[in-house]
Amino acid sequence: MCKETTVHNYLKDFVFEESGNMSLFSPDNKTITETYYLQDCTITKFINEFWTSKQRKASSIHEISYRACFKPQLPRFFINLLTHPEEVIYDPFSGRGTTTVEAGLLNRKVISNDINPLSKIFTLPRLGVPGVDEVINRLNKIPLYKDLKADLDLSMFYHPDTESEIVSIKNYLEERKQKHKEDNIDCWIRMVATNRLTGHSRGFFSVYTLPPNQAVSPERQIKINEKRNQKPGYKNTKEIIIGKTKSLLKNLKENEIINLKNAYQTGVFLEKDARNTEEIPGNTVKLTVTSPPFLDIVQYSKDNWLRCWFNNINTKEVEKQITMSRTVEEWSSIMQNVFFELYRITKPGGWVAFEVGEVKNGKINLEEYIVPTGIRAGFKCTGILINLQEFTKTSNIWGVKNNNAGTNTNRIVLFYKE
Repeated sequence: MCKETTVHNYLKDFVFEESGNMSLFSPDNKTITETYYLQDCTITKFINEFWTSKQRKASSIHEISYRACFKPQLPRFFINLLTHPEEVIYDPFSGRGTTTVEAGLLNRKVISNDINPLSKIFTLPRLGVPGVDEVINRLNKIPLYKDLKADLDLSMFYHPDTESEIVSIKNYLEERKQKHKEDNIDCWIRMVATNRLTGHSRGFFSVYTLPPNQAVSPERQIKINEKRNQKPGYKNTKEIIIGKTKSLLKNLKENEIINLKNAYQTGVFLEKDARNTEEIPGNTVKLTVTSPPFLDIVQYSKDNWLRCWFNNINTKEVEKQITMSRTVEEWSSIMQNVFFELYRITKPGGWVAFEVGEVKNGKINLEEYIVPTGIRAGFKCTGILINLQEFTKTSNIWGVKNNNAGTNTNRIVLFYKE
């Protein structure tokens, strides 16, 4: 039997009032609460828009596209609310590294994990940030050869001269890596180039295609070219990399760069199954903020084939290690073992903010599966925060603007370890 436990009791009494942060429960905050029973516990849902357009925009360093990522305002909210500087923040499903980078900006220590090797490629360089001049100087040292061809047909995406430049950069970075000479500047160039491979504006290496959070197949790109009556024009890859570098660094403050580099030096960066992270000592993590893969929505090879080609990653080998669930029951079973591991590494007084989004247009409420999962692992479920966003000029909470119904929800189950 579980004692009654709610977000209101834990957060209002132990977090908001003690920390001095504005309470979610003030009369003018318009938070809607709903209570229901699950696993012999009283669970409270708190529903609101927790940010407004007047509040801080996210750092430009986050502007890296990745499939199914959440916005940095989400981890920032919980990091500010539940932790202090230099405490340890963890993300077991790091993705593009949103939680890790935001924690670094806020002067927290970081642990990042993702079995997908692309995650580290996107995350590490944005902690060990180089200067623009360093990137320009390194790019100037990369020889660009003419008439180089990729070992697969990319003619539907790139002008022949652009393709030669991409292959030149790819070969240079691989040689540096094989000779153990790869440094943070090389890693930054790799990260930016990987992100600029394909996209829907002039700031990408490719002809017009779909947004860069997924890779279009060659067959589909041929159809896009035919429909738009387009063919790939020349793109200057080095200029594009420099332009994106300046954009990523444009609003970073000096103290934030120092904080990021501290996180880079002290951080732990794993490529493990989240159920087995023995490298992380027990009782050390103050806060986990994460969003796990949802069922079989993401198809690794289809979404990442071009990124993997550029980084010499074997997609078949990675797919063998990535566990994709076809049913919610199978997914819940995997998450159960993840939670056992999270309980082991979370320190007493620590928290887990577990974002589950929406699946199948809201027909499946994953939070109702996660609540008992966390409780069985030993956590107390302190409630569910539902960020209900309406897309208006004055309400843009986590930056998501692609919901046809005019609203979008982030559903975060919050757990506490006594």
